[in-house]
Amino acid sequence: MREPEASTTLPRALDYLERLFVALLAVPFVIAFAQSLSVHPQFILIAASELLAVVLILTRKRGEMAISAYAFFIAIVGTAMPLMIRPTDGAELVPVWLSTTLMLIGLTFNVSAKLFLNRSFGIVAANRGVKRGGPYRIVRHPMYLGYITTQIGFLLASFSLLTLLFYVTAWVFQVLRIREEEKLLLRDEAYASYSATVRHRLIPGIY
Repeated sequence: MREPEASTTLPRALDYLERLFVALLAVPFVIAFAQSLSVHPQFILIAASELLAVVLILTRKRGEMAISAYAFFIAIVGTAMPLMIRPTDGAELVPVWLSTTLMLIGLTFNVSAKLFLNRSFGIVAANRGVKRGGPYRIVRHPMYLGYITTQIGFLLASFSLLTLLFYVTAWVFQVLRIREEEKLLLRDEAYASYSATVRHRLIPGIY
């Protein structure tokens, strides 16, 4: 049976708007980091982490989306903050090898999570299928864990109060996104069963 047109028009419009928003944010981010690579080649790790998310958002498959104003607000803020970061001559709080290692660990975790997600990825909470393999055996939202690890590495490599502000805001909103996503996902019996097996959302043994 065909879906009523009114029930599909809004989600489809929001889907395209979400993709446009991310694409517009990504352009100045790419330009700024490309200009910094000759001095800080390790920054390619944070750029790759954020841009992989952009690529998957632009090519994702559709699914049941949460279309409340709150869901969109927290998703957009959580996505926008990391893409607002710019490379600066900030303070190096730790040796380069340590910050680079953190960024590499986070990126590796992030990539492995995205490989299992494939095109099941987006800004706003959506059910595009339950994933159980790879890093999803450790925590229910390994992609966010990868982001945060990479971002901590970058923050330690180029610390500034503005970067700290952007990242702390992003992390708060990522937690809110997780909570909103799970409201939707727990309606699915398969995800409810999965959450009973993998008990922690973001940090093993803590949350």
